[in-house]
Amino acid sequence: MCRSIKTLREPYAPEVTQADIEAAALQYVRKISGFRAPAPHNAAAFDAAVAAVAEATATLLDQLVVRGGGRQPADRS
Repeated sequence: MCRSIKTLREPYAPEVTQADIEAAALQYVRKISGFRAPAPHNAAAFDAAVAAVAEATATLLDQLVVRGGGRQPADRS
């Protein structure tokens, strides 16, 4: 799908920041919307989608249990 989105779960990414999550969310929304930067009349919807995807991503990463490693609280600094 989006080749520039990296896997953010352990062990592929031992430390994930909020900036990593937001960058992945932005790439995802760009891909599915077909816009690199939305027109002004679509900016609010675009930004809201990025925020929603970032929130869902953070929730997913916080709740994943990695086999053999247990669940580690993610660092969102």
